Amino acid sequence: MGTAIVWLRNTLRVHDNPLLHWAWESDEVDSVIPLFVMDPSRGVGGEEPISDTRMGFLYESLVELNQRLGSEHGAGLMVLAGQPEEVIPTVAKELETADGWLLCDYVPDARSREEVEAIGESLGGLGFRTRVFPCVSTILDVERVTQGEGFRDPKSSSDIASILGRVLGEGPDGYLVPGPLDPPEEVRFDRLRFEELLESEPLSKLLVTMDDITGRIDDLGVGESYFRGGEDEALDRLRRKVSERPEFVNEFSKPSTMSTNEHGHPMEPSTTGLSPYLSTGCLSVRKVWEECAKANLASDHTKPPQSLIGQLMFREMFYLLSRSVENWDDDVGNSNCKPIEWGEHDEELVRAWEEGMTGFPYIDAMMRQLEATGWMHHLGRHAVSCFLTRGQLWQNWKHGRDVFDRKLVDSDWAVNNGNWLWLAGVAPFSMPYYRVYNPCPDSKSSLNVEAKEASFIRHWVPELASFPSRYIFEPHLAPEHVQEEAGCVIGTDYPSPIVDRKESRRVNLDLFKESLARIA
Repeated sequence: MGTAIVWLRNTLRVHDNPLLHWAWESDEVDSVIPLFVMDPSRGVGGEEPISDTRMGFLYESLVELNQRLGSEHGAGLMVLAGQPEEVIPTVAKELETADGWLLCDYVPDARSREEVEAIGESLGGLGFRTRVFPCVSTILDVERVTQGEGFRDPKSSSDIASILGRVLGEGPDGYLVPGPLDPPEEVRFDRLRFEELLESEPLSKLLVTMDDITGRIDDLGVGESYFRGGEDEALDRLRRKVSERPEFVNEFSKPSTMSTNEHGHPMEPSTTGLSPYLSTGCLSVRKVWEECAKANLASDHTKPPQSLIGQLMFREMFYLLSRSVENWDDDVGNSNCKPIEWGEHDEELVRAWEEGMTGFPYIDAMMRQLEATGWMHHLGRHAVSCFLTRGQLWQNWKHGRDVFDRKLVDSDWAVNNGNWLWLAGVAPFSMPYYRVYNPCPDSKSSLNVEAKEASFIRHWVPELASFPSRYIFEPHLAPEHVQEEAGCVIGTDYPSPIVDRKESRRVNLDLFKESLARIA
């Protein structure tokens, strides 16, 4: 019998937690050390930190996980700061056991896989065995599927449907997705040994206490957010948005949802808002799938790819691609990225885009919403991504990807890169490059904006709060007296458009076409 270090990377929950469940059932484990490592090289502190909003969400999730472990199992969460390759062997040495385990969840990117391999080699000499659990953040076993015989990169909804059917099987009610695990009946926890570890000299230097984390939340001062971090909020949102609203689930069609949030509820997305909880592991994807399938059972409902199940399928597709495609996060050596010759990095253009000062109110409102809340509707993401790349600014998609990675509370390495490849028009699964979103939408736009009152624009771009709706999406076209009456003179109180949207679109489409011709 030995101690298991349960390294929770993207699994900040107790429900459907295969690591805790295995440790509870195993005859080889008599106690566990739940561990989270704040890695500065991944933006948790360090020189290039993630945004305050994203950091606040993470802090809240850690505090709640610690509370849940304590109230339900008399256990605690150890939070240490540093590089996992150094931190985890330090914990193992302090345990002084010849029969230990390192349990961790599977993460598909090469760096994470190599990190676990290196840690496992270090721990081997200390009497520790390493076990990596698949299907913790995904439905499919990403490693087994992508490395299996006959696997081919999925490029469409039908491709991922075929993979799910082949791997999982299908019944009359859909794919045979395994149900989520119940919370473990017990988390074997040695409180005295745990506290002794925290007080040891090597670990005390790395320790981040819950009081520290709570103080950091207060210091961030991010204000009201769309989402509070943690498993409790995740399960409550799942209940409110899915389990108790079968009609919403069955009628859900993602392309039809409003990019400017629910009308009359500016802080509530028109979608489920579950993605932040999935990306941090506060919520199990199998739990979400199960609840959606229950709503669909014996009912008429929308089908993939528009349905909620369809959105989870796309998530699986990006996870598979992120493992099978070399250089998934790059534009060089990436088989899923056409080598388009983007313009030189223009710092002023990218900064104006990031800060919501482009002179295009819809784009600016979305980017300011992102800055303040860490959130943006998927159609807003479509619009701002297209605007930065092939639409108006002709900048490399990686510049936008990096901004989203720092700021989105649902930031996810596999999904974020997949979406940017898609929306830049460079991937095999991209829409045709010449389909460019109009950054000045109206009520008939596929971006699904509320244009009559334009309350979303007025909220996030308060300079235009008194502008008549007729001009609010293109305020530079308003007569001078209208601007003066609204108290916002374009070019003085709010930026003039940084590009001519029609001319830049024409030029960029020609450049894209020329790049494609050179590739051919």
